[in-house]
Amino acid sequence: MPHVEPLSGWGRYPVRDCALWQPVTTEALHATLPPLPSSIARGNGRAYGDASLNPDATIDMRRLDRLIAFNDATGELVCEAGVLLSDIIDAFLPRGWFVPVTPGTRMVTIGGMIASDVHGKNHHGAGSFCDHLLWLDLDLGDGRVLRCSHQENAELFAATCGGMGLTGMIVRAAFPLIRIESAWMRQRTLRARDLAEAMALFESSHDWTYSVAWIDCLARGRDLGRSAILLAEHAAASELDGPRRAAPLDRPPRRPRAVPIDLPGFALSGVNVRAFNRLYHAMQRPGDALVALDPYFYPLDALSDWNRIYGRRGFVQYQCVLPLGESERGLARLLETIAAAGSGSFLAVLKRMGRPSFGMLSFPMPGYTLALDFPATPANLALLDRLDAITADHGGRIYLTKDARLSAAMLARGYPRLQEFRDLRAQYGLDRRFSSLLSQRLGL
Repeated sequence: MPHVEPLSGWGRYPVRDCALWQPVTTEALHATLPPLPSSIARGNGRAYGDASLNPDATIDMRRLDRLIAFNDATGELVCEAGVLLSDIIDAFLPRGWFVPVTPGTRMVTIGGMIASDVHGKNHHGAGSFCDHLLWLDLDLGDGRVLRCSHQENAELFAATCGGMGLTGMIVRAAFPLIRIESAWMRQRTLRARDLAEAMALFESSHDWTYSVAWIDCLARGRDLGRSAILLAEHAAASELDGPRRAAPLDRPPRRPRAVPIDLPGFALSGVNVRAFNRLYHAMQRPGDALVALDPYFYPLDALSDWNRIYGRRGFVQYQCVLPLGESERGLARLLETIAAAGSGSFLAVLKRMGRPSFGMLSFPMPGYTLALDFPATPANLALLDRLDAITADHGGRIYLTKDARLSAAMLARGYPRLQEFRDLRAQYGLDRRFSSLLSQRLGL
């Protein structure tokens, strides 16, 4: 039986009382769904907004966490949807395997990665996570469980990959891991004086597997868009020295620290963020270094409750992507607007995106994506409406996994396959069985 508790996404905005179901087996999940008026799957709660909230029935998938099969010759892994990415890394990195695409946190479930069609620092070359997905099993909530892939139920597969959990409950999935020789990264740090130089460095670094930039979203004038770009490759065992070469797959111990309290609002004042950004940019010294895998891919996982930095009201993350031909002009307008408002974030990230995914609602497109956080205040929510207008003017769209306040009109401008997604939901009766606060707000 369910119990009711207040739930939110990682941004802690909004918060709603939800009836929470916690099935412990796929059979229990299968029996739970048909009587429910509507429901939504919830993984580890790392979608930032309201995508995993349904007051009538929210299904906690984390107990469906079995690793089912692994082929050591091909790297193919079969697992249940509630398995955490961190558990996969802990189990397989010591054996020389890693995921083909990883988001910026390990604390997500495989089902959540599929529903969000997550991308990583290698999107310009490797695409998004679902580009590597072999198949998934989908519980439609009406007694049917369908195998979906590019060969079977291909339309459902395309709707589910990036479909925000609105096509059914992902039960299990199969995808390949990739071979690596060490738990270390060969990292190169570059500094860019402004946005144009940062983009030029990205474009000249396409041969690097991984690339990401921290960008100062409050810099103005000739410093607009100043950045530190971090390029990386998986280090070969031969590149390590001393004890590292003797045990190349050993990860340095990393004990996450907690943010013990909700910080007061003045901690993120424009003055403080500007000072932090200037200092951080100055500290990023150009050059090459060997760094551990975890700090490169998952820097914020070192703070287990970093969302408390934004205080009790929570925060919203704004992540947009702009097409390549519009990226420089559009990003400049976005950064100028944010800097003028004086409400930027010290957690601003810029990445170069590659090919679009096959998912109907998948986020990526060739171009640049900007992601940054804002405390959830009325002034900032109004600012995000202005950023939406700029994003739309330049042919971009907003990442639904990060969203908590987008309008239905803005959604329609950014996702050309939206009606196809809605039609498929209606065709299978999924619009009656699966919904979230996000889908209700956006008319999905």
